[in-house]
Amino acid sequence: MRYLPLTPDDRREMLAAIGAGSVRDLFKDVPAKVWQTKPVDLPSFQGELEVDRALSAMAATNIPSGAVPSFLGAGAYRHHVPSSVDHLIQRGEFLTAYTPYQPEIAQGTLQMLFEFQTQVALVTGMEVANASMYDGSTAAAEAVMMANRVTRRTRAVLSGGLHPMYRSVIETHGKFGGFKVDALASDPEGKEDAAAGIGDDVACVVVQYPSVFGQVRDLKPLAEACHAKGALLVVVTTEIVSLGALESPGAMGADIVAAEGQSIGNGLNYGGPYVGLFATREKFIRQMPGRLSGQTVDADGRRGWVLTLSTREQHIRREKATSNICTNAGLCALAFCIHMTILGEVGLTRLATLNHAKAVQLADKLAGIPGVSVVNSAFFNEFTVKLPKPAAGVVDRLATKRILAGVPVSRLLPGDAALANLLLVAATETNTDADMDALVAALREDLR
Repeated sequence: MRYLPLTPDDRREMLAAIGAGSVRDLFKDVPAKVWQTKPVDLPSFQGELEVDRALSAMAATNIPSGAVPSFLGAGAYRHHVPSSVDHLIQRGEFLTAYTPYQPEIAQGTLQMLFEFQTQVALVTGMEVANASMYDGSTAAAEAVMMANRVTRRTRAVLSGGLHPMYRSVIETHGKFGGFKVDALASDPEGKEDAAAGIGDDVACVVVQYPSVFGQVRDLKPLAEACHAKGALLVVVTTEIVSLGALESPGAMGADIVAAEGQSIGNGLNYGGPYVGLFATREKFIRQMPGRLSGQTVDADGRRGWVLTLSTREQHIRREKATSNICTNAGLCALAFCIHMTILGEVGLTRLATLNHAKAVQLADKLAGIPGVSVVNSAFFNEFTVKLPKPAAGVVDRLATKRILAGVPVSRLLPGDAALANLLLVAATETNTDADMDALVAALREDLR
């Protein structure tokens, strides 16, 4: 068989060579109590046609966000991706390309990464960006570890407006990476004082912009407070389109920006793969994780590109690597780069303006429903509303009417009764007036 090339004799010969009596011996360190002793409760072998029918029937029980009025957000956003993006990323030289370990023969890939880095640096208002990371959450964790190296401190303060899943990833890295995390209480109204927690042992304060609740605030005072204490300000952005309208993190004093780039060029894709954006100040460049594509000239003076300052474990000793993330989402980064190129600066600004206008329109409509109030004092394309009953049940009931009303805060922060009635609602350029009217009508009826 194509994927099972070894014969029983091959396996016996291999086991004999390593001194193992059976394949089971290779797993002797796995506790016996976790071994599966009975067949897995799955259907028996079926043909390709039967499997296709079964999986299609299962898939049909889902509600695709593109097929119904959808107001889902909370870190993953539905935007229009031009068909030209999909067409270009499927070119063979891009689609089948692998990591440029031999950069001199991967000039097309390196040039694309160079352009991508330039776009990320411009959008975030920073001086240098890397060639992307896995996603926004792991980029945020890498930002904290970078801050630890720069400041030689081992404590991070996490804003209560940081996405709980991002916080969890950072806490996991802290558990095994030897740094401590102080997570502030959830902050739906954007009134926390993150600067109050900056001690002399704090490496960085991590704040999301806009926050997970959609709040937008001026980060300049926080940046000044961080710098006065010798700490860095790490800004996390989950909706990169917002930076087409809002003041950039760099302009407000951020030292490191970690962002999710999914909104540009990439669909929802069932939660991944996504593309992590990472940018910083040039003075910190040697502590930046990931790859960096640099511009140079060859022996004949022609423009070319190289991998520079490669600080990953494949290129140098593991203990000296700034990052042990072993790859990046290159094809997703390419999609981001192509879409951003198509938009241009003016197009990105127009897209961001349209998103904000849609969200304002929806917020006004929802605020007109008895018992519903908008929590935010300011927002981009996502905001929090307070309902007169638990949001999770409302969302479930509206889903039966084929309306995806948003994300209950209780799904992100379970167990906090004070947050049970809060609902995150996102509106993008893909939402029509009819979509909004359908949500308002269904919500009004459900809340009677």
